Amino acid sequence: MTTLQSVPALGTHPAGSNPSRAETREQLSKATYDLLVIGGGILGISTAWHAAQSGLRVALVDAGDFAGATSSASSKLLHGGLRYLQTGAVKLVAENHFERRAVSRQVAPHLANPLTFYLPVYKGGPHGAAKLGAGVFAYSALSAFGDGVGHLLSPSKAAQDVPELRTDNLKAVAVYGDDQMNDSRMALMTVRASVEAGATVLNHAEVTGLRFTKGRVTGAELRDRTDGAEFGVTARLVLNATGPWVDHLRRMEDPNAAPSIRLSKGAHLVLKRTSPWKAALATPIDKYRITFALPWEDMLLLGTTDEEYEGDPADVSVNEKDVTQILDEAAFSIRDQQLSRDLITYSFAGLRVLPGGPGDTSKAKRETVVTEGRGGMLSVAGGKWTTFRHIGRTVMNKLAALPGGPLAEDMQPMAHLPKKLPLPGIANPNAVAHRLLIDGGTPGPRMAADTARHLATHYGSLSFDIARLANDDPALAERIHPDAPEIWAQVVYARDHEWAETADDVLRRRTTLTIRGLATDDIREKVDKLLVEKR
Repeated sequence: MTTLQSVPALGTHPAGSNPSRAETREQLSKATYDLLVIGGGILGISTAWHAAQSGLRVALVDAGDFAGATSSASSKLLHGGLRYLQTGAVKLVAENHFERRAVSRQVAPHLANPLTFYLPVYKGGPHGAAKLGAGVFAYSALSAFGDGVGHLLSPSKAAQDVPELRTDNLKAVAVYGDDQMNDSRMALMTVRASVEAGATVLNHAEVTGLRFTKGRVTGAELRDRTDGAEFGVTARLVLNATGPWVDHLRRMEDPNAAPSIRLSKGAHLVLKRTSPWKAALATPIDKYRITFALPWEDMLLLGTTDEEYEGDPADVSVNEKDVTQILDEAAFSIRDQQLSRDLITYSFAGLRVLPGGPGDTSKAKRETVVTEGRGGMLSVAGGKWTTFRHIGRTVMNKLAALPGGPLAEDMQPMAHLPKKLPLPGIANPNAVAHRLLIDGGTPGPRMAADTARHLATHYGSLSFDIARLANDDPALAERIHPDAPEIWAQVVYARDHEWAETADDVLRRRTTLTIRGLATDDIREKVDKLLVEKR
């Protein structure tokens, strides 16, 4: 394998790359912003995107990486929420479907893909075939049958598409359609969209305190975690979108602030697949819970759990109890050979932010909570990935209705903005992959088919920028690991255009090396070396 000794020339500040952290800190320190968003999960990112579109001067900061916590620990689904039909939430399902279709077909077709779901009905299971058949038909009707008509399928036909499906006591399989994505990539493209709309963003910048003027929150003090530099940001309004840490920041505003949320842990496992899967499984565990088995990134994603969490959000992790539960629940519908622990390549856990109150977390509503503190700081928490655009618009409508008028005189109402503004890189991924295969290797070596497909479905038309890097330096055209489609040009691109500062930023969230179990010490060392060259 060629080494990366030829890479150092790329450590200079390339044309069109993001400003340095020092330049960004200076910009944040000197300007007065209309809105400072604290929290770079999808909730904060979406709000920053919509606020920048509306003409506000926006800053976005996060103590870790963008989508570094809960937003990159989801089940990777854009879905209407089949289980919500049980509670009669028909309108909610229809709204979720609308948002799902908008994202997967107009906003980010390059980052989302349709996925067929099989819902197995076993003898003695919590639901009968007739009930589930009617349920998936109603579910597809609420999506205007855009993914086909929900129906029942024979066990033998389902087993052809999912060879690892258990067929003992399998009476029927209900079929419906939803969509899937790579949550980290979707979040990053939304950050990029907010920057293209005028926002200033900085990750790995921790809030150490809030700024007050006459009792009102008017900004924040920050520390850059990469080098310890301290700086501050002044803003007319501060939005606390820190997810599981939302009450921590509320107590910075008011030490006596009562808890507003509770947390639920959702754990997942990633496994190597033992056979091709042409559909996902959604298996009922009891009357309310479903466990998923999802073909994702050439792997199999299993989960999720749902239990109350009371520890430090920074310490959330997958434990032995989670692993056992996920594998045991998956075994209802999946053959043992696919559930060997030897196949596990990665595990991850995230924290759902739920409204405060008693009761089982699995039955709690996944709704967005917006509160205003005594210092005027707005806090927003909760919601789900599927409706990330809707949540951003909801927060913006709240800002427009604040006492004293909107944050800026020329702030554009949400109703006047494009309804389905696409994310950067929008393109037909099949066309992009085709072009990369035909043109991507000129003048260098021909690009591998799996690499072309991977780039097309994670970057869209931005793939051509990565292909140019690979063409300019043959070392960057090489695979990072022989068993993964990624190439070294993606590391340089992540560094210069996607705010990557650490090996985890690159390997866990901007590529799929970590989830595949391929982020070796040697690869981490080489990634670190490339990242250091920018500083």
